[in-house]
Amino acid sequence: PGVSWIEMHELAEEILARHLIDMGLLKGSLEGAIRAGLPAVFMPHGLGHNLGLETHDVGGVPEGAVRPTKPGLRSLRNVRTLRAGMVLTVEPGCYFIPSEIERALDDPTMTPYMNEEGLRGMFGFGGVRLEDNVLVTEDGREVFTDVPRSIEDVEATVGSAYT
Repeated sequence: PGVSWIEMHELAEEILARHLIDMGLLKGSLEGAIRAGLPAVFMPHGLGHNLGLETHDVGGVPEGAVRPTKPGLRSLRNVRTLRAGMVLTVEPGCYFIPSEIERALDDPTMTPYMNEEGLRGMFGFGGVRLEDNVLVTEDGREVFTDVPRSIEDVEATVGSAYT
């Protein structure tokens, strides 16, 4: 509780960019890649949304709130500060969408931070999104999702479908 959902999204973008740099798909400084807007190329959706009576429950953008316009943030369905009792999804993702990457490669503010050969090598990969359903509690959170997280557990689960 007390954490800005916008700041949570920005943290997810920073973590994503750091991993893409570590993988050699982005290059240069983390700060520069973020400033150029590159995380939104790979996570073109918001970090999550409210859950309630509807899957994408209303109320994430209260009346009078100003929607962010920055790439990545403009896709947020929630701009609130988290409070105990709120239920929402937390769903960071990383996608290698050829049209998005091509657009970024044509952008002179993004290109210096991109490993074109490495990124083109990811075309056809698709992407991944992890989604948790979370209750914000008085002292933290309760995660309702129970799915495998480690590479080994995911591979074992997926592989079990073929045995």
